[in-house]
Amino acid sequence: MLRDLWGQAYEAMIYNRRRTAITIVGMAWGIATVVLLLAYGAGFGRAIEAIFAQWGTQMIGVFPGRTSEQAGGTKAGVQVRFTTDDIDRLWTMVPNLQHISPMVMKDVPVANDLHTYTWSVIGYRPEIQDILKFDVNSGRFFTDVDDQQRNHVAVIGSEAKTKLFSGEYAVGQRMRLNGISFTVIGVLKPKMQEGDDDINRQVYVPFHTMGDIKDLKYLDGIWLNYTGNHMVVEQAIRNTLAAAHNFRPSDHNAIFVANLMEQLKQFRMLTLALQVLLLFIGGLTLGIAGIGLMNIMLVAVQQRTREIGIEKALGARKRHILIQFLAEALVITGVGGAIGIVLAYAVSIGVGRITFYSALATNAEAADIRLLISPTIVIVATGILIIVGMVSGMIPAIKAANLNPIEALRYE
Repeated sequence: MLRDLWGQAYEAMIYNRRRTAITIVGMAWGIATVVLLLAYGAGFGRAIEAIFAQWGTQMIGVFPGRTSEQAGGTKAGVQVRFTTDDIDRLWTMVPNLQHISPMVMKDVPVANDLHTYTWSVIGYRPEIQDILKFDVNSGRFFTDVDDQQRNHVAVIGSEAKTKLFSGEYAVGQRMRLNGISFTVIGVLKPKMQEGDDDINRQVYVPFHTMGDIKDLKYLDGIWLNYTGNHMVVEQAIRNTLAAAHNFRPSDHNAIFVANLMEQLKQFRMLTLALQVLLLFIGGLTLGIAGIGLMNIMLVAVQQRTREIGIEKALGARKRHILIQFLAEALVITGVGGAIGIVLAYAVSIGVGRITFYSALATNAEAADIRLLISPTIVIVATGILIIVGMVSGMIPAIKAANLNPIEALRYE
């Protein structure tokens, strides 16, 4: 019986080829829209992750500020100053730290025999390479030995290399930082750089060597990375430094904490909201295609009213008529869905990379949007398609199943 019902549904589709084809195209367009919108949302999220990934997400920068609350009899407005003692305090008191490095920076003349520029020179401990994900393109990064011996070695950004040495091999070359001779031992891979940002023009030297350029008594900042919960680590940092410098942990102006995981969390919420919105829009588009399917099936029920009456007169029950028309709707939905998913894959491959962050920053192609069609997206889109197909096919099928056989036989 079921085979006969499916056969009748197939014959009806073949008999009305044009109508069936148009309906299939509508369903294919609807499902392709859902898949591509979800793929765009996933690509947007991936682009945001790539922007943060260049630095690492489980890292925090801490910078001194000025108190804005009274604490322990001390008036507000006191300048907070970090020292190397704070490095030891944080390493001892803050849980789950992996690496920590002080930061001292100064804008100084950077020169070789042909060029002179004023760039930022920053003193770090070697651990900064792991904290800030400094990937070396050529040469090496400075080591603990370089730091302890105060070696005059420097690691430069990719743009600094280009401006100072052009096409020459920079490693081993000499340059002057504030008039002091340094040897280039490494060139970093380029970071994503917006507008006038100087991240790829900076020069990095060992922390203790930086003492030849600037007094190391007070630090300009502290960088660290960690494992575990980012808010627990941030609160421990605030508590530790507040106790050491006599300010309230709640005073967010006393120190500035750049918690990248917290920022990424906010962007992830934005991405999720965008994906929900795109899913809603895609669902509406597919719903419109479903309305088209429903209208076509209602026309089919009207055209085959007499046929339905004959089937009922010969003993067909309501469920048989229901299955017959529902089967036709589901076949149209299934074929349209398969074509739509194939179409979505073809469009995603054809479109390739959509300009996003590279419009604002250089070296940012990795943070552009690509239409990422994952199995999860296909499953979600298929689920929506099944619901739309069932609803669109069930209403005409119920109408057909409930036809009075006598009135159906009289229908002209």
